[in-house]
Amino acid sequence: MGSRIKKDDQVIVISGRDKGTKGRVLKVLREAGKVIVEGVGRVKKHQKPTQQNPQGGIIEKDLPIHASKVMLLDTKLDKPTRVRAGKDSDGNKVRVTVKSGTTLDS
Repeated sequence: MGSRIKKDDQVIVISGRDKGTKGRVLKVLREAGKVIVEGVGRVKKHQKPTQQNPQGGIIEKDLPIHASKVMLLDTKLDKPTRVRAGKDSDGNKVRVTVKSGTTLDS
């Protein structure tokens, strides 16, 4: 997976139940090769009352999905894109979108 997808990236789901959904990456689980995307893989969980949550009830939770099921979103074109490595004006490594050539790392 490398540095393809990072926290706070805008992504689009390319397969599965939530195909076509756009969202922001909340967390990257590197060891499992999964990501948690805002509003994707949302399930309702019946929570028993505990000391931390005395109310209990039904909570909504975003489950992790495999990183191969999402693609980075090119915000300039509003389309999914691959990324490649590039360098900025200072010579630092950055991620560059293949479709429009814009840099993702600021």
